[in-house]
Amino acid sequence: MNYREVVMYMEIGSFVSCLCGWVLVCSTLPTEYWTFSEVGSIVLTTGNYYSNLWRDCVSDTTGVSDCKDYPSMLALPAFLHACRALAICSVITGFFGGVLTLVGMKCTKIGGSEIANARVTFAGGVTYLVSGLCGMVTYSWWSNKVISEFLDVNFRAQKFELGAAVFIGWAGAALLLSGGSVLTYFSAKEGLSKTSGARPQRPATYATGRTGRTYMRPDTSSRVTRGPPLLYEGGRSREAMKSRLTFDMDSFV
Repeated sequence: MNYREVVMYMEIGSFVSCLCGWVLVCSTLPTEYWTFSEVGSIVLTTGNYYSNLWRDCVSDTTGVSDCKDYPSMLALPAFLHACRALAICSVITGFFGGVLTLVGMKCTKIGGSEIANARVTFAGGVTYLVSGLCGMVTYSWWSNKVISEFLDVNFRAQKFELGAAVFIGWAGAALLLSGGSVLTYFSAKEGLSKTSGARPQRPATYATGRTGRTYMRPDTSSRVTRGPPLLYEGGRSREAMKSRLTFDMDSFV
């Protein structure tokens, strides 16, 4: 198994991990069990209160439940608005991350060259990381508020506990972060390498095929191009021929 096949299988596993995490994050938005509270000591009169980002619900032991949306959007606290925005950003960025990853993966063969596909996969991995980060901040911020209110002895309102949706969201955000990290790592090694777009370096020395001698290559910044001495019959250079001609003329005089 060569390196390309290893990277291809790692991309497939990371994409499946990110896809599962994105589905888990999406499933928490319509779920009411972000917070949960049980009120009452008698079994017949026990009431269950639970809520999420959009509504409050109540149910009793007879199985009758009723949900009510928040009446005013402007009257909601800034904390709830921020959690809504982060959760929606997590879903949207996760969708676009899946599209980019599908286009750039080696097994799909949709894009162009290997470097171009690696760069598209890198963009998809970064988008998945943003999606997982938004989801992790949403569920961690929500749980921190619920836990701090539950442990605060001066808090007189009804206290809630963490619901199942928060734990499902944590798992989905963790899958998004892990899969996006692997995608970003392998695609960055191939698509963002420093030597991928660099021109090949010319050797500092070269050898001629006729004499087998090694010469230093001149500096490219210089305008004067120097080459090896021209050789004539007998393996003598032009300078040697000039010196011999001068010597012969002096002897003749």
